Amino acid sequence: MLRFFYWRGWSRKPKNEIGGLNPRGVRVPAAFVCILIISTSFSGCLNQDSDNTFTIPANVDDFGSFSVVAPIDTGINVYHNHFIMNDSYPQWLLDGLGVNFVCEISTNGTWEERYENDREECWDVIGSEDIVWFKGSRIIGTSPDDNTDIPILDDPSDGHGTAVTGAVLNANPDAVIFFVEGFSDAAVLAAANQPLVDIITTSFGPILSIPVPGIEDATKVAVVEQKKVHTGAADNSPSPAVQDSTAGPPWSIGISGYAEEDDDQKETMSGSYPDIAADWTQYLPNHDDIDGYHTTSGTSFATPRTAGLLSDVLENLRDEFGDMSAGADPLNRGGLLVNGTNFSLTNDDLRDALNLSAWYPSFTTWDPLSGTTPVSPVASCTQLGWGVVNQSNVLPIIKHLNGSEVMPQRPSDVQACMEMNQFLRESYWS
Repeated sequence: MLRFFYWRGWSRKPKNEIGGLNPRGVRVPAAFVCILIISTSFSGCLNQDSDNTFTIPANVDDFGSFSVVAPIDTGINVYHNHFIMNDSYPQWLLDGLGVNFVCEISTNGTWEERYENDREECWDVIGSEDIVWFKGSRIIGTSPDDNTDIPILDDPSDGHGTAVTGAVLNANPDAVIFFVEGFSDAAVLAAANQPLVDIITTSFGPILSIPVPGIEDATKVAVVEQKKVHTGAADNSPSPAVQDSTAGPPWSIGISGYAEEDDDQKETMSGSYPDIAADWTQYLPNHDDIDGYHTTSGTSFATPRTAGLLSDVLENLRDEFGDMSAGADPLNRGGLLVNGTNFSLTNDDLRDALNLSAWYPSFTTWDPLSGTTPVSPVASCTQLGWGVVNQSNVLPIIKHLNGSEVMPQRPSDVQACMEMNQFLRESYWS
């Protein structure tokens, strides 16, 4: 059976097209692909046991606290300046993420010229079993589905993955990126089974949130078994999120869109009964040059932005409490996202704090000519879930979790509404 998935954002049209924005759609087979991690390497060796556990060496360098976010998407332009990193990742981190291949990417010329220069030693030899660090960038990537013309690199006609990853780094410029090309169970599991990955973010799903099987089995492994966090994009239409295979499962954080930043209006843009709403419109890197950016909209970008904000929270708490590892590996970290000195944090703790921090915007700013939906003064939770989340939420979440300040409980009507939401999701996805 074939599954039909559509990206939940908008991409720039090529320069010879008119109209500015156009939606992109793709389809993939539902076949479950097993990911193999091989021990041979071009520039080093894996330091993992056969049970896929990993322990940070006792005497590590001064890399400091960190967090790892895994966007699952079309591909990524590793040559864009947005992803450049002057420092190098330590070998223990590369080992922990299963890196078995290092590509030292070119730094001169257009992205096409750089690609051609690196093609023979890099792009033409990457296989589905490879996990690649593109030295000089923040990107560690893999293409487990093996159904792409150029592994990991964004396709010339589609820049969705580049923009999605840009949204993560806009929220947390220090995040380690474990990028997975693909949109299948296998792609999600490639991140779910990496012990150092903290957050998985997906921005695709059935159009109009049609209730068909998607990637929920794999995201359940990531969250329920591996104790990570999953942020999933609701549809760009006001369709119910409960049945959505990405945003609907109760273990996932379903994210809808809200007009903010460059938008003058404060109104809902998508989704119905999500967990939260986040910034719909963002300024993100292009996939087909080195330093260009474009304004684009969709839950595709609200979702990774939220993943980046949560990774910023984790990174700060790990720094505060002396936790120099990542992930929530049940064997080595006891399922704890933060395992520090006299402090611990689970994915449930983080999600609860996110919910408490969310807020409802004014319902009086809607423009009836905008073609969007006003925030209702009654039962706003059906449109925005727990509410809106942006950069302003990060510090209150950190202070709440470290015990320096306590966020108040949400009003009883909001609590009851979201408890009903969770009940519906658990019933649907049981």
